[in-house]
Amino acid sequence: MYRATHKHARISATKVRPLADLIRGKRADEALSILRFQPHRGARLLEKVLQSALGNAEDQRAPNLAGLTVVDARVDGGPMFKRLRPRARGMAHVIKKRFSHITVAVE
Repeated sequence: MYRATHKHARISATKVRPLADLIRGKRADEALSILRFQPHRGARLLEKVLQSALGNAEDQRAPNLAGLTVVDARVDGGPMFKRLRPRARGMAHVIKKRFSHITVAVE
């Protein structure tokens, strides 16, 4: 199994998870073409991580590069920047700037 991870991606995990669900279980070249035509910013990040996983497979001399499939595509929540937004009557609300950890494994 060959994997790649993008830690601290500056996008919310809930925006990238549906895209990860799209490519899980697909062949790697098919998954790349699916992501290429998605209009989301998360698709660009996921595409780069998938290409990195394929590069890792090539670097470690994987047999049958054409037959690799995406066995695991995970998007986990990362740390958060917490910012305060002033509200009426002296109150404040917390704004959470979310990060995510994107992991892709091919086999």
